[in-house]
Amino acid sequence: MSSPSGSDPSRDGRTPRDGGPDEAALYIKTVIADLSQMARRHGHDMLGYLLDMAQMEADQILHQRGKR
Repeated sequence: MSSPSGSDPSRDGRTPRDGGPDEAALYIKTVIADLSQMARRHGHDMLGYLLDMAQMEADQILHQRGKR
């Protein structure tokens, strides 16, 4: 069964309420920032560091797409 717009969401990776790659990267960046703070607050420094790296990756995606 195809979607009304004719595109198959499983092919392009988007769902009807997904918002697209820019919105996803921005949301991920925001959530990761909160998780990183929580990790550091509880003494999980390595986890905080890794989350910071993921946040930087999301920021780089947004910058490259011109959505920073």
